[in-house]
Amino acid sequence: MTGHGAPAGPGEPAAGGPGQAGRPEVRVRAARAEDVPEIARIQVDTWRTAYARLLPPSVLAAATPQRAGAEWTAAVLHPPSRRHRVLVANEQRWMVGFVAFGPSEQDDDPPGTGMLHALLVEPRWGRRGHGSRLLAAAVDQLRADGMTRAVVWLADGDTASRRFFESAGWEPDGTVRTLVDGGQTVREARLHVSLEGEA
Repeated sequence: MTGHGAPAGPGEPAAGGPGQAGRPEVRVRAARAEDVPEIARIQVDTWRTAYARLLPPSVLAAATPQRAGAEWTAAVLHPPSRRHRVLVANEQRWMVGFVAFGPSEQDDDPPGTGMLHALLVEPRWGRRGHGSRLLAAAVDQLRADGMTRAVVWLADGDTASRRFFESAGWEPDGTVRTLVDGGQTVREARLHVSLEGEA
């Protein structure tokens, strides 16, 4: 969802998934067309569970798998530019999260600013490093695409996401905004991080 990010939160592995014994195979890769239904499911399920108190009821009601699937099909198969990307995280055969990002299109952002549009890890797969791997992969790609700064918008009250990003070196830049949907408002603060000076 544009404007709402989410880190890997607390939780347990999916039912029937790999346990803690041994070292599970994990990776981050570019999203493909066949990933879209699972990306949409993770988004909708995570919003309805982890974000129910943060998002307006109208937003949650409109977040259907069908609508989310159409939006993610466009993002994966027909992005606005070659620098707009969607990556997914896998643990063995399970998809556990995703990140979407690209150049910022906001008027007040200088050239060379990248934006994270969404970073979600299904809560039951939390605390296994997937959020950190997705964030690192997105930052690496933004830097490779010539970005020198990255930003993300977080809803007020989303303390878990804020702690996650701040632990990775992101800081508030003092910019806030208020989104209106169905007569209800969501106040968001912007965090940023420099992408300069690192390989």
